Amino acid sequence: MSFRSPERRTVTDPRALRALAHPLRLALLDHLMTFGPRTASECAEVVGSTPSNCSYHLRALARFGLVEAVEADDGRERPWQSTATGLTFGRSEDPGFHLGEDTAERLLVDRQIDDEAALVHRAVAQRDEQPAEWRDASILTGYALRLSPAELKDLTEKLDALIRPYIGLTRADAPDDADVVALHLNAFRHPDAQRAGGAGESS
Repeated sequence: MSFRSPERRTVTDPRALRALAHPLRLALLDHLMTFGPRTASECAEVVGSTPSNCSYHLRALARFGLVEAVEADDGRERPWQSTATGLTFGRSEDPGFHLGEDTAERLLVDRQIDDEAALVHRAVAQRDEQPAEWRDASILTGYALRLSPAELKDLTEKLDALIRPYIGLTRADAPDDADVVALHLNAFRHPDAQRAGGAGESS
């Protein structure tokens, strides 16, 4: 089996956003981005669906270039792979596409937040089952920074550049004891900043 190294991409086409708003499609895409190429049958075992249903939704994702089928080594069921290591949801520059775009993007963001929170809860619940070295290496923390918009953009770009060499789909030099690690990066102006009289607010 061979597959090309994908990159992170921004989805702005509202039709693709609406396609991703289906929970099973998002689950399939997340599984492929996390664990690499998988057949529809393998995906079905993880997402709790049938191979035929997964095939249907994978083909729907393929129409928007979000996944693609690759050749199987044994000539049997073809695996699917994600065409991106991660997704960012944005707005189309075509004003004709804005109708309904905000709703689709909001649904995707809400689902992403819910899925990330559920994953963290599972990890915390299973913490005692993890080997000591993994418990010691794991972290759950947050920071309150004071940044300008330009500094925030610069910081997130530097963090992305630091993280990118370790992305599982593209890393070729992982040590023997490496495993899949979930890392979520969220950075935004605090919702209470304006009410608290943050910098940049007029009096």
